[in-house]
Amino acid sequence: MVIVGAGGVGNVVAQKCAQDAANFGEIWLASRTLAKCEQIAADIKDDTGVEIKTAQIDAYNVAETAAFLRKVNATYLLNIALPYQDLTLMDACLEAGVHYLDTANYEPLDNPHFEYKYQWEYQDRFKEAGLTAILGSGFDPGVTNVFCAYALKHIFSEIRTVDIIDANAGDHGLPFATNFNPEINIREITAPGLYWEKGEWIKTKPLEISTNYTFPHKEIGTKRIYLLHHEEMESLAKNLPGLERIRFWMTFSDNYINHLTVLENVGMTSIEPIEIGGEKIAPLQFLQKVLPDPASLGPLTKGKTCIGCLITGTSRETGKEESKFIYNICDHQECFAEVKSQAISYTAGVPAMIGARQLISGAWLRPGVWNLEQLDPDPFMDDLNAWGLPWHILEVDQELSL
Repeated sequence: MVIVGAGGVGNVVAQKCAQDAANFGEIWLASRTLAKCEQIAADIKDDTGVEIKTAQIDAYNVAETAAFLRKVNATYLLNIALPYQDLTLMDACLEAGVHYLDTANYEPLDNPHFEYKYQWEYQDRFKEAGLTAILGSGFDPGVTNVFCAYALKHIFSEIRTVDIIDANAGDHGLPFATNFNPEINIREITAPGLYWEKGEWIKTKPLEISTNYTFPHKEIGTKRIYLLHHEEMESLAKNLPGLERIRFWMTFSDNYINHLTVLENVGMTSIEPIEIGGEKIAPLQFLQKVLPDPASLGPLTKGKTCIGCLITGTSRETGKEESKFIYNICDHQECFAEVKSQAISYTAGVPAMIGARQLISGAWLRPGVWNLEQLDPDPFMDDLNAWGLPWHILEVDQELSL
């Protein structure tokens, strides 16, 4: 098993794989920055006694990565690196004969636009090689896709609407910080909103549409949620039969929105390079360097997250239209106590480990390129309960309306 990426999420993936070392066998953690890998490996050794191996690689270099995979006799690669590197790592896996899994879909470095077409085009190549590629085994995408697949298999005979709702009610006490990679986070939030309804994609201005939503935990309560474009909608709109509408929502505090607005107004969220002292740098890349490292937020953050799918459809049991909210609640401090990461990294990292368990068991070992809703949800849902992300189902009165 090779894990590529040693940021906050990579740390969680490595920690959780080490907790199941008997199943995973030899674990390698590789990154451009070897020191990060070595620190994570040292923490894991101290906490569990499990030794993982470390290496320095350039994930953009296909030949170098493929050579490394062959050298260590890898069978599986977990891509926990940046989404810009998805295609080169898929190429390396094809060259080395290794199964592939990631947590986020490909995004060109010079274009803040993400979609699955780049990776779906690998379908025939992975099939012909007899290799499996699992796309988006994080939480959203990932667990949210599995929630939908589980609902269609066990709760609804047909799903009509899905609203994916992501709330972070944690507080780190800092003036402004992002909970995951600042560049990826800000590119996502400042992009136009997008949702799918009756076969059409409808574009909105960034953060144009919002509403209040009351979450099923008193510590979260009622929060303002904003409509965003998010990648799992693309595959779910394609793979859920009978679907009429799907949207994605995320919470942001007024403080976060105000800071982001100022940064955008002064050009700091731009990805267009500008010249400074003879060097060209994108303002957003500079901003990433001066903002707090998300990995440093773990000991500071208190509170909970809630991520789930509000699904309306025809009940298998009653034949009537019903609405259910399938969700997980995660506590920032509990996550840090376990793996030295806050809940945002935890909720993204644990599902990557669980997805890898499905490959190892053979449950999801199927040549080709797959999104999670195309695979059997049951063993994944069982593992969510077993490995730290327990889920709940709440009956609600109606679908989310504006």
